[in-house]
Amino acid sequence: MPRILYAIQGTGNGHLSRAHDIVPLLQERASRVDLLVSGPPADVQLPFKVRYRCHGMGFIFGKKGGINFVKTFWQLNSAAFLREMRLLPVEDYDIVISDFEPVSAWACRLREVPCVALSHQSAVLSAAAPRPKNDDVVGRAVLRHYAPTTQQFGFHFERYEPHIYTPVIRQQVRQLTPQNDGHYTVYLPAFDEETLVKRLRYLSRDVRWEVFSKHSQQEAEYGNVRVRPVSGAAFTNSLARSAGVLCGAGFETPAEALYLGKKLLVVPMRNQYEQSCNAAALAGMGVPVVKNLKDKSLDVIDQWLQNGLVVPVTYPDETGMVLDRLLAEVRTPQTVTHLF
Repeated sequence: MPRILYAIQGTGNGHLSRAHDIVPLLQERASRVDLLVSGPPADVQLPFKVRYRCHGMGFIFGKKGGINFVKTFWQLNSAAFLREMRLLPVEDYDIVISDFEPVSAWACRLREVPCVALSHQSAVLSAAAPRPKNDDVVGRAVLRHYAPTTQQFGFHFERYEPHIYTPVIRQQVRQLTPQNDGHYTVYLPAFDEETLVKRLRYLSRDVRWEVFSKHSQQEAEYGNVRVRPVSGAAFTNSLARSAGVLCGAGFETPAEALYLGKKLLVVPMRNQYEQSCNAAALAGMGVPVVKNLKDKSLDVIDQWLQNGLVVPVTYPDETGMVLDRLLAEVRTPQTVTHLF
């Protein structure tokens, strides 16, 4: 059985959430699985031992709908990244799997060791995946070179080609019984609490909003808007009991909302190429998309509250099958097809 290094991007919560299901499946299929996590501290914690914790190259969310490039620039430490890349012993493993994690990917590139992508981003980069009308050449180049890999297995909202699979829905979510308690769950990490409360209360004083905010440390209520710090269990519970979900155009939260049969509206993060691509994919499926929370967009959200529909999806539990296929193809390189 192979020795595997599984490297995970720590920015946001999606990569780490997906790892909750992937790590135990890898452990069943390997003699040893070591974990690497890089990037800023996340809201989601892993219940597994992490062998390598790296500074890496993460992004900092802003408060007005986009990435905070100033904070992102200041937290970058190229000397630390180069040191981590040089010291990571990727050659000690039979297989290195990267979920959009740059230290492991560049360490493999430096030593000419194969690195396999198992990520949403590798699916976004596929020529078959939807793109925004105004393609961002620079954003696409950053996405392509951030964590370079030699083989790609991807997850997306739909199967746009054979090596793209539907989302990894956590077992914790698959075991839920969805219901409708009437509130709307909101997760827009690129907006601060003040902005969200102001815009949501301007939109409606009757709709009950449950806002999960990365910028808040304690719960607070402002009329019909309840603000809560991000917590995995509380968020999942709110999601399952909601009438609908208003969130960014990331991957895990929209996918879980669709799986639970919730009507969904997304606001892609400004100047974030991956989210622009996700928004294009979701729009193609019939999910409404707004660019911001300005008055014109609030009209669209109001229509969605009144008349929004559930977009049906089928997301089977096939993570084990995907890993079996990955391990088979990586261990028999003559059968490998380079897709992207």
